[in-house]
Amino acid sequence: MTNHWRDIRHADLMLINGANPAEAHPVGFQWMMKAKLERGAKMIHADPRFTRTSAVADIHLRIRTGSDVAYFGGLINYVLQNELYHKEYVAWATNAALVVKEGYEFKDGLFNGYDPETRTYDPTAWAYEAAGPQQRTGRETRAAPLAHAPGPTGGFARVDINHPRSVFNLLRKHYSRYTPEMVERITGIPRDQFLEVAKLVGEMGRPDKVMTIIYAVGLTHHTTGVQLIRSGAVLQLLLGNMGRPGGGMNAERGHANIQGNTDHAISWEILPGYLRIPAPGQRNLHDYLEQSASKQVLPNAMNFFGTNYRKFMVSLLKAWYGDAATKHNEFAFHHLPKPAGNTSWISIFDQALQGKMEGLMLSGMTATSIGPDSNQVLHALSNLKWLCVMDAFATTSSEFWRAPGTDPAMVQTEVFMLPATHWIEKDGSFTNSGRWAQWKDQVLPPEGEARHDHWIMAELFQRVRDLYRRQGGKYPAPLLELSMPYRDPVKPELDEIAQEINGRDLHTGKRLKTFADLKDDGTTTAGDWIYTGHYPESGNLAKRRDGVQDPARNDPTGMGFYPNWGWSWPLNRRVLYNRASADPKGRPWDPKRPGIRWDAAAGKWVGDVPDYPPKADPGDPKSPLPFIMTGEGTGRLFSGSVADGPFPEHYEPIESPVDNPLHPEVSATPVAFLYDQAAGRPNRFGTRDEFPYVATSYRLTEHEHYITQQVEHLVQLQPEAFVEVPAELADEKGIASGDMVRVSSKRGKLEVRAVVTKRLGPLQIDGKKVYHIGIPIHWGFVGIKTGQHWLANALTPFVGDASSRTPEFKAFLVNIEKL
Repeated sequence: MTNHWRDIRHADLMLINGANPAEAHPVGFQWMMKAKLERGAKMIHADPRFTRTSAVADIHLRIRTGSDVAYFGGLINYVLQNELYHKEYVAWATNAALVVKEGYEFKDGLFNGYDPETRTYDPTAWAYEAAGPQQRTGRETRAAPLAHAPGPTGGFARVDINHPRSVFNLLRKHYSRYTPEMVERITGIPRDQFLEVAKLVGEMGRPDKVMTIIYAVGLTHHTTGVQLIRSGAVLQLLLGNMGRPGGGMNAERGHANIQGNTDHAISWEILPGYLRIPAPGQRNLHDYLEQSASKQVLPNAMNFFGTNYRKFMVSLLKAWYGDAATKHNEFAFHHLPKPAGNTSWISIFDQALQGKMEGLMLSGMTATSIGPDSNQVLHALSNLKWLCVMDAFATTSSEFWRAPGTDPAMVQTEVFMLPATHWIEKDGSFTNSGRWAQWKDQVLPPEGEARHDHWIMAELFQRVRDLYRRQGGKYPAPLLELSMPYRDPVKPELDEIAQEINGRDLHTGKRLKTFADLKDDGTTTAGDWIYTGHYPESGNLAKRRDGVQDPARNDPTGMGFYPNWGWSWPLNRRVLYNRASADPKGRPWDPKRPGIRWDAAAGKWVGDVPDYPPKADPGDPKSPLPFIMTGEGTGRLFSGSVADGPFPEHYEPIESPVDNPLHPEVSATPVAFLYDQAAGRPNRFGTRDEFPYVATSYRLTEHEHYITQQVEHLVQLQPEAFVEVPAELADEKGIASGDMVRVSSKRGKLEVRAVVTKRLGPLQIDGKKVYHIGIPIHWGFVGIKTGQHWLANALTPFVGDASSRTPEFKAFLVNIEKL
């Protein structure tokens, strides 16, 4: 999330896609309502269902789920065709003028560099052309092309916005196909309604206007999830809305600490602070850095992340391995695993399905409910020798062997249930969607034999380490040398861990104030560099609570930054990329909504904590470009780091009611990961003839995923599983509200009650009438009301996004029949 919840009130226009914040994020939704009621901001809600968010929106667009790239692509095309983009911002703050190397092509649904045998792209085919010695070839004067983006000693990228292969010209060509008529064919949004929204969006390229895009897992949970979100980011860069108060791309996280989980590397492909996992063949830090750290592409690009990558990595290794990490052994880099394969969530259960995994530990999540194709996950768990579940309550995973239709005698998996504390039974920090870290107190003492999950892990680690000490084993050093510098290594306090995450100067022993003080010589530690500064010697800044009790004092800018309430990574800045909120001379694009501005008299940037060198004079021609984390120094309209293409392109879901109108021969993304096929199992994808209706899943306000099936009053509010059926389809099928229906896919079924509603309605997709069916996710075979055994994800396909391996939960094909 580039901005934060409070900042949404500064928007003039809100595009809400793949989200229903009025119901799924009701507390945060107040800031959208403030923008609407106090600023007169317009709210556009694109959703297959008419929800409580739709009810207060100015325009509700009934959109086919999974087609948002076409919607955003149409808006991009409209802005470009009518020259409504923010010209000065685009020229200065984006990579629009960089020239892509010769050979780039997009044709019939495929980018260049595609290998049909591996079903992958070679992203080096999408590099920039170098601004090296000029060579004449035919009639064209060009630079020698590079295989990779150029580094600081290898020359810089060629800059020429008028070149036919400039990012801007390639962008214009790519999105010229996304006409209002094509948007209607793909999304189902009528042309006149789309143009009404496009006109509003087109106004947002003015310096005195700003738009925000708000999204949630309705954009994420697709085989094209990364590109769905990136298409919105491309639009925001064209309009000059990234880095500005009231602007940005704002992701609504579904739980209080999902952002904190990601920051600290719960995700499979990163280390804390978004450092890359080492790869096979990276024998030392030099190899790792060469392949991981971004390279400087333009002379004025600061490339802060790439330049400091070694400092962040070495400080992390020192935090983990302490005295065992030295210059002589490259700070124990050799101890880090270098996985050859993908270890994403679906991959773990795919390995279990193939009998390649003996045991599994689940902490604070229930695999059978949250994973795709629940029946296949149940089968995977039954292939294990042992399963350990750490949770405050029994879950559908700890009780998977009791699932309806399962014979416990046939399940050989030994299941251990370790009672863990609920978050209200411990202290610690939450980092919310807006990157604000806030410390919470313990509300209740733990009950019974429950232990904190980090205590369980710590004691388990010590026991395993003791076994290695006594019995030996293959390569025990990574375990034996791991540093556990806590008062009680079996029961570390979260306050101790927070200090360790912050990092220290090992010469003085003092905690650091800023990641700018991190070193690559082994004299500093940091468990997560983006959190360095949240717990300096002055104390735990996540505990600060200087807020609305005194706005004049606590929010001196008047912009809602409240710098002494909690702490926001990095370095307490509230809006990321905020240098782009001011023009090249340091003047806010909109003086009424300043992010930061250059104070010439003081010789520094003032306002929010600058996402920029605080004393860099914009009058100096050597001042860095605004996006300091990228090698280009700019925001990326074109990106070679995405697995499924440098520009977002509309692809159909793996199961779709129509062929892709843009390129029917390459209808779905060619690089989605097909797990069944890769493992030698038959793909279990349904056809539109057998399963003619589109299904999508979502949350209800009354439940928080699955845990609240244990809360009596919430179960009373939503006691029974159901599906929402559009009234017109219900009439065709003879279904009335309250009837029992069977909803089936190629993978499973639900037999639940129908709720007939006008919240869903038919769409015309490429000349065909298409219906959606809505499926809430919350029920299962554990909890207070166990009469409803249905797992919504029994219907969803076992397939992953090319970049993130995120499952396709939001668009799949089903049939429905009355029982």
